[in-house]
Formats: sequence, C-alpha cells, structure tokens
Amino acid sequence: MSSSTANSAAPGVVHHRPRVNGAELHVVTAGDHGSPVLLVHGFPETWWAFRRLIPLLATRHRVYAVDLRGFGDSDIADEHYSSAIAADDLHQLITLLGHGPMHVVGQDISGGVVYRLAATHPADVISLTAVEAGLAGFGAERLADVTHGGAWYLGALAAPGVAGLLFENRAREFLGDYLYPFYNVSDRAVTAADIDEFSRTYGRPGGFSGAAGLYRSLLTEGDDLRRLAQDRPLRMPVTTVGSRGGSFTENTFQQVTAGPLHSVHLDGVGHYVAQEAPESLAQHLLNAFAAA
Repeated sequence: MSSSTANSAAPGVVHHRPRVNGAELHVVTAGDHGSPVLLVHGFPETWWAFRRLIPLLATRHRVYAVDLRGFGDSDIADEHYSSAIAADDLHQLITLLGHGPMHVVGQDISGGVVYRLAATHPADVISLTAVEAGLAGFGAERLADVTHGGAWYLGALAAPGVAGLLFENRAREFLGDYLYPFYNVSDRAVTAADIDEFSRTYGRPGGFSGAAGLYRSLLTEGDDLRRLAQDRPLRMPVTTVGSRGGSFTENTFQQVTAGPLHSVHLDGVGHYVAQEAPESLAQHLLNAFAAA
C-alpha cells in the first residue's frame, strides 16, 4: 500500500490511498506493533474525528482510520452506494492490508457497516466495538421520524439528489453553525479548525454522497439486517459504548450478538464520543482489545 508524508496538522500519521472494490479509499495509519485496529467514522465526520484518539491507541496497536467511500478524501460514491457496499469495501481493505483480522470500531451511522462486516466476514474481525450506533430493523430508522423527535436532515440526506442541492455549498454553515451546536458539542471538542477540515471535504462535489448512501440504507435495510441477525449472530467479543444515547447501542447489539457483549456508559459525554472524550474512549478500547 503506497503512502504519502504525514499531515503536519495531524502529526504521527501517514496517509495512503489504496484502491479496493473499484474505488480509492483514503486511509491513515499510525503505530508499528501490536494487533491491528480499524477505526470507522460516522456523520458528519471523516477519519479526522479520530485525530486525538489515534495516538492514544498507537502506543500499543497498529491503527488504521479510513474515510469511507463518499466521505473525506476517498472517492465519491454513486447513487447505488449502501452499507453493504461499504462493508465490502472494508472487507477488501482488510484483505489488502494483510495483517489478518482486526479490532473494528464503528460509530454513529457506520454501525450498520461494521455490523455487516462482522456478520458476513467474521474472520476479518477480532472484536467489534459499536460507539453510539444503531441498526436499521432494530430501531435506528426511528431517528428519522420527525413526528416522534427524529432529525429532519436524515430524510433530506437520504432523498436522491437533495444533499447536493441543500448542503454542499453551505457545508461549513450546516456543520459548524447548525449540526454540532444542535448536539451541544463544545467548541473545545470540535474547534473552528476542525469544522474547516470537515467542511473542506463535505463541501466538495459529491461530498455528501457517502452519507446519502448510508442514510438511504438506514431507511430501507431493516428486513435485511434482521435476517442477517437471525442467520449469522455475532460470536466475536462485542463492546458497546453509549453516552448521549443511553442504552440504545447496548440494547441494539444485544439483539444481534450470540457471543460475549460488554457494555460501557460514559456519563456527561455527548454523541460524538471520539471527539468529545478521546481519553476515556481510548482506555475502554484498549481494555476491550486486551480482553478479546
């Protein structure tokens, strides 16, 4: 896998652009020993959401953080993009990296992606950690139900073509002035410079294409994930990390897991755990990896 020099804004990481499954994915790496870890971001995030978490894990592990297709500096996604394609991207990436199975961590909307990966390619996954994540078919689709307190923008992102019309040209305002404040994220956890970095890639043509595909999946794949849970329950160690969402992540993954499940709740932490509490998350992840 070819590499480029480390980004001066994020010291200690090396950037790569491997081609897998017909697309170039942007991947950053850190650490040169220990069992491998794959970090998978949510929305409105990219690998950058893990910038403070990565060095805390890299003291003991080889760490990889990926921009999913249609996010960050990875290739944009087409209208057929889904959580199933994203999971296959990760499977092929793990195969290409050649380290064998990895500890996989997914948060927010990537919950469906990492769950599919673990269920369909269990040999890829040493352990699975879901952070503030839900699954279609197990209640996550209700997050788009505005009549019961759901978020309006989820449906807008899922509607074909709407993300490009509404959000691309105003990415900074949407992310920095609306979305992070909506979740009460402090400007210490997500700074103006962080918003600049997220807006740089979400504001490109097709910058919301990955989010659009994953939110379309959230609203349509419930039956598929329920069948998958019935046919292929998870048997590797699973850890759930909940904060703002309470026990939602734990209750969800209990329904798809036949093996051991360990639950962590972080009091006083908002939805974007890796950005708001990287030190606490790192300690719980290191414990989970050591126990797997």
